[in-house]
Amino acid sequence: MILTGSEIIMECLLEQKVDTVFGYPGGAVLNIYDALYRYSGKIRHIETSHEQSAAHAADGYARASGKTGVCIATSGPGATNLVTGIATAYMDSIPMVAITGNVNLNLLGLDSFQEVDITGITMPVTKHNFIVKDVRQLADTLRKAFQIAQEGRKGPVLVDIPKDITAQKCEFTPLTELPAPKELHFPSEQSFARALELIEKSERPFLYTGGGVVSSGAANQLCALAEKMDAPVASSLMSQGAFDQRSPRYMGMLGMHGTKTAALALKHCDLFLAVGTRFSDRVTCNADLFGTHFPIIQIDIDPAEFDKNVSVDVRLRGDAKQILTRLLELVPKVNHSDWMHDVYAWKENYPLVQRARAGVTPQQVLEELDKLTDSTAIITTEVGQHQMWAAQFYTFRTPRQFITSGGLGTMGFGLGGAIGAQLACPQRRVVNVAGDGSFHMNCAELSTLSKYNIPVIELIFNNTVLGMVRQWQKLFYENRFSQTDLEKKTNYEMLANAFGVQALTIREQEDIVPVLRKALSIEGPVLINCLIDKDINVLPMVPAGASVEDPILSI
Repeated sequence: MILTGSEIIMECLLEQKVDTVFGYPGGAVLNIYDALYRYSGKIRHIETSHEQSAAHAADGYARASGKTGVCIATSGPGATNLVTGIATAYMDSIPMVAITGNVNLNLLGLDSFQEVDITGITMPVTKHNFIVKDVRQLADTLRKAFQIAQEGRKGPVLVDIPKDITAQKCEFTPLTELPAPKELHFPSEQSFARALELIEKSERPFLYTGGGVVSSGAANQLCALAEKMDAPVASSLMSQGAFDQRSPRYMGMLGMHGTKTAALALKHCDLFLAVGTRFSDRVTCNADLFGTHFPIIQIDIDPAEFDKNVSVDVRLRGDAKQILTRLLELVPKVNHSDWMHDVYAWKENYPLVQRARAGVTPQQVLEELDKLTDSTAIITTEVGQHQMWAAQFYTFRTPRQFITSGGLGTMGFGLGGAIGAQLACPQRRVVNVAGDGSFHMNCAELSTLSKYNIPVIELIFNNTVLGMVRQWQKLFYENRFSQTDLEKKTNYEMLANAFGVQALTIREQEDIVPVLRKALSIEGPVLINCLIDKDINVLPMVPAGASVEDPILSI
């Protein structure tokens, strides 16, 4: 059949089972938006207030569902506004396809109105990108983009389409079925034998999980391996929920703001098995001091991650689920009761506790939220102290339950991410945990919540400062609080109401439960302004240059 380029885009989205896209219209994508109008019964379009939030919403949709998120923006500033969102997805290996418009083919390279080289700009932060200069190549290019986004180590792909390509016509042949995924690399039996030898020798194993466990759907295999090895488990920020945190084996996070239990277990373990993690600097802290007294087995789908940040002894390259399944066949059931007794004792002796204060603490709020939602809510976050508190004090039991910007640390991510997550999982309760600093970066998206009646709870921990930066200034800059006291005059309740969002306030401890209950009972979006002290810190904390094995517990 003969279709326009814009119609081909719609048909390709439907082939990929895309039901929701996020974007913002503009001149270079007028033809695409005209097609969206005609396909509105099949593809839902969510118009955000800013293109960056469209990218974050597509990202959140992908993290919550496992599908490929899709965002659309016009040329020039529309395309460049996507870049932070694309980079956020790239750093955390999230499958996303960004479709941008561009000026007509004959205007490319002439500094035309709203023209940028978006493929050049995004080259470092995409798995791949394309510019389509022949309408006959459009369908295959889009299909390839979706394939690349999902295969191997997942990530974002950008497809830039000049406006005249979206208007031109050509023959379109629908796919009868999607191509089978490529066969992934699988380790040799010799590699498994070396891993098995280390596991059988170990008396104090440490299992560490990264975001790759979530991406590959390997949570069940991870749990089974922990039982077989009789090992404790710690997680990265990206793998919250990959291991049930109600399990006594769970030690909390490892890293700069990890638990004392995980730090002590690292100090005393004799084997470190890392699954789907890249050993970022926030985990290793001082990489030169990491893993000096124990062997490391690393499972990762990307060979570039082996020995990049820390040297490892056994490299098992491939999909985490496939590799863990094979390990479960090989590893014998063992008992490490003395080791687990030590771990349980550390957990009891070093619980995560924020010092009691007269006012409200984030721990109180998040633990009450955890109880009221029975640990089932999807929690998205911005970036800062509140992000760490959410990871520390909410109990994550399943994968894709904690959605946050880990690698890039993008302030402004959370509310867009929450929009995407809520639309991907309409039956789930979604709460975006924010700080007042991050909130101001994307507060216009309250209007998106209101417009589409998206029932996200926006929970703001309002301490009137840029808390995480101020915490570092307190520790390392002799209390010179340069530009971290926000001193904004924002009336959060009036602002929310102006956007058509209900607002509630937590001022005292006795407000916590009734306000949370009311927010959870509201069927539409709601903002909670939670007032907390500006001197509440994120602890434990590993100072810069120190070993991850020795966090400080008080400031």
